[in-house]
Amino acid sequence: MEKALRVYGEVLRLVRQLPKDTRPYYAKYVRENFVNYREVDAQDAKSLEELFHRAYNHSLWVLNKYSVDGSAADKLKEICYG
Repeated sequence: MEKALRVYGEVLRLVRQLPKDTRPYYAKYVRENFVNYREVDAQDAKSLEELFHRAYNHSLWVLNKYSVDGSAADKLKEICYG
């Protein structure tokens, strides 16, 4: 659970690097996705790792879409893959 909260917090930090007019949309999108996944079994390590990797990959995609340097997600990568 702690790792999921760290991933969530880091993704929200990345949202702050997006253009101002897009931040509310992506902040809401991130929250809704994390809420939807709260029912994933915390004992199922494979499913959790898959979700963390997906969060990282989706974050990179959005950062690239708005021309934000992908290195901004280095900390998220460390959390998700570490």
